[in-house]
Amino acid sequence: MLHTLSDRDPILLNPLGTAPQAAPDGEGLLQRLQVLADAPSLSLEAEAPHRQRVQAGSLLLHEGAPARQVCVVFAGTFKVVKTGDDGYEHVLGFAMRGDLLGYDGLASGRYASAAVALEDSVVFTLPLRQFDRLRRADPQFDHALQVALSRQLSRSIDLAELMSAVAADARLARFLLHLAARMAEQGLSPRRLRLRMNRRDIASHLGVAHETVSRSFSLLADRGFLRVENREIEILDPAGLRAHGHCTRGPVEDGGKGGEPGSAPPGGPSPLATPLNGPQGRAGRAARAARTARSPRAVNSRFTPSVATA
Repeated sequence: MLHTLSDRDPILLNPLGTAPQAAPDGEGLLQRLQVLADAPSLSLEAEAPHRQRVQAGSLLLHEGAPARQVCVVFAGTFKVVKTGDDGYEHVLGFAMRGDLLGYDGLASGRYASAAVALEDSVVFTLPLRQFDRLRRADPQFDHALQVALSRQLSRSIDLAELMSAVAADARLARFLLHLAARMAEQGLSPRRLRLRMNRRDIASHLGVAHETVSRSFSLLADRGFLRVENREIEILDPAGLRAHGHCTRGPVEDGGKGGEPGSAPPGGPSPLATPLNGPQGRAGRAARAARTARSPRAVNSRFTPSVATA
């Protein structure tokens, strides 16, 4: 559900419970929108942007609907989703303070994805019928918009790098580091994170199963990189987590904290398996040895000496 906000609304005075601190980069568009919203006469002949509250769980933009506005997140978090023909909801990303939503609708005239609020949020809305007029009338707004779009494009490149990791736990490590960087941009702690998205949203975003995400959190916590309490995440070892995130082929072999990632051979153990020196690790090695012993190559090798002697 959407609500237009007054300038004295508590969520604007203190969004997310803390006063937002201006980050060195990424605040230019929001700052300009606030100026235009507070002084509509500055927008000249264009309609001034206005603020709207979006309740948690509400749809801000509907996939496939006619594109009528572009939104900029002022406070809160959204998930950007696309629904497949089979009804599966794929989470494309998470939009936070300073991110644009609905800009993909300019090309075709319809929104290519939906935006759902993960918490009570606030956005600036810019009607498309006035969008180009506002860009022409206010060069400062146009420049800030281009910077914000460029930054958002750079983050899409980061997403491609995140998905290049083969191991699910490496993907999760990269995702948490990316989230920590976003928190730092907003002047918040990059070590203490409160996840606004649930495990299923993260799994859909990373392209893995829900259970895999839970096991990945456990693995990263067992290695001493994180402390996990439901959605409260504390990054204990950023360097170790970063090194683990750089592992693109297999698990960390030494089982220690902050060790350098190792490469698992093709067909090797799953990166989500119990550490190699644990009981399940020994059982797995025994099972693989038994399978090897039963293989035709192993059988032939055992009989080769007797054939040669004959």
